[in-house]
Amino acid sequence: MSDGPTYGFDTLQIHAGARPDPATGARQVPIYQTTAYVFRDADHAAALFNLQEVGYIYSRLTNPTVAALQERVATLEGGVGAVCCSSGHAAQIMALFPLMGPGRNIVASTRLYGGSVTQLSHTIKRFGWSATFVDFDDLDAVKAAIDDNTRAVFCESIANPGGYITDLDAIAAIADGAGIPLIVDNTSASPYLCRPIDHGATLVVHSMTKYLTGNGTVTGGVVVDSGKFDWSASDKFPSLSAPEPAYHGLKFHETFGNLAFTFHGIAIGLRDLGMTLNPQAAHYTLMGIETLSLRMEKHVENAEKVAKWLEADPRVDGVTYAGLKSSPYYDRVAKICPKGAGALFTVAIAGGYDACVKFVNGLEIFSHVANLGDTRSLVIHSASTTHRQLTAQQQAASGAAPNMVRISIGTEDADDLIADLDQALTKATGR
Repeated sequence: MSDGPTYGFDTLQIHAGARPDPATGARQVPIYQTTAYVFRDADHAAALFNLQEVGYIYSRLTNPTVAALQERVATLEGGVGAVCCSSGHAAQIMALFPLMGPGRNIVASTRLYGGSVTQLSHTIKRFGWSATFVDFDDLDAVKAAIDDNTRAVFCESIANPGGYITDLDAIAAIADGAGIPLIVDNTSASPYLCRPIDHGATLVVHSMTKYLTGNGTVTGGVVVDSGKFDWSASDKFPSLSAPEPAYHGLKFHETFGNLAFTFHGIAIGLRDLGMTLNPQAAHYTLMGIETLSLRMEKHVENAEKVAKWLEADPRVDGVTYAGLKSSPYYDRVAKICPKGAGALFTVAIAGGYDACVKFVNGLEIFSHVANLGDTRSLVIHSASTTHRQLTAQQQAASGAAPNMVRISIGTEDADDLIADLDQALTKATGR
């Protein structure tokens, strides 16, 4: 879209990155199902490979359908650029890749998706990286965990599975004070409910598989670059500030300015890691984003109604939804997620682990799947599935204790959801 008028979210979620196809006039972004692109001549090809000209070379790096999606997500998040990739987990590695090196570490919240805890606890050690996990409500502990080898701070805006809301402004201030970037996983909120860059985040990652696509059809990830971090302020980030041997000594930050991280993510990250998003998946996600605000409003409306009903039910020992006045995170909603606390939370079922299993098995409308953010309401017992690889202590810290069930509220009729939960609770508890 052209510079000039400032458009609202509902307009941008439809039009950002989408222009009529110059060849056919097609109004919807076409699926450019091609591997390679014809160069105008040898000089054109050389300029592209030297990063002297922006264009399409090979679909592992760039693709017009994916490029439209990158522009749309970056616009909605308030970033200068974005790099799409094959999954949310790929996005996390893509975000860390330019920042890290052997012996370097990140400081991460204890309240993360179980797969992220495993990735940061075990998998990244193969690269010589490490992670220190801290309760991000303890700001002094976050500060204390940062040392000379720390290269990023990592958290979720609305934490999966418990729906806890992070004080992003406070965490961003700590990261800024240490001269390191804050990376925020905004999957559970979506840019409609929260824009972490507005709260000081340097990078935002998403599993686009969830709310951005919204229909459970594809996997995808994205890293959004705020463009606000000075990568040359210290010698901590040589991948972005120092000469790059693969491009004859080019310095990404010096050459590309506030788009340095984005260009590095494509020219180095996608080139060498190959975590490419396919154009058909990008197309599905573009279509999903067109209704993001409408869906999120319904998700939140339903979640508030269902969470209040569950909290009042004697067969339930607790509900972690931040939109409830009883939540210790209730006061953060207006500040961090002014349009609502999302639609993800956990429920403690009276009767513990066994009751949770019966509850999950007894539901009829809710789908028992390892996903969230779908238009369909979803449920899973995190301790035995998504957080199974974690220790009991890690499960409790992340909000996935054995007596907890994670619920992702969809866009169905809320009364139907409550009726389904009611009958399942009866099966689970015998009352």
